[in-house]
Amino acid sequence: MADLKCAVENCSYNEEHLCCKGDIMVGGAHACSCDGTCCESFSQRKEGADSFKSSVVHPSKTISIDCEAVKCVYNTNYKCHAEHVDIRGCGACDCESTACATFKER
Repeated sequence: MADLKCAVENCSYNEEHLCCKGDIMVGGAHACSCDGTCCESFSQRKEGADSFKSSVVHPSKTISIDCEAVKCVYNTNYKCHAEHVDIRGCGACDCESTACATFKER
């Protein structure tokens, strides 16, 4: 489990830079840099009548991260083993606009 800080403020799972999803998937099977990765669990927050936030879901500082970025030094058997992970993507409208800023090529 990694200590996660998420800067994707318009993700429906983001609350105070923490994730409410419980686990995430980082994509980027062919990534050679953080720009080749993305948070595949991103879900754009909806505004107005379509917005809904569960009162039983709580943000967590630590989270399980599945990871397809096999060239990352923190990836072991498709699991992230970094102590701290930063997800970026301010203003993202889809998962491709996000990235794992912690990615480090082997």
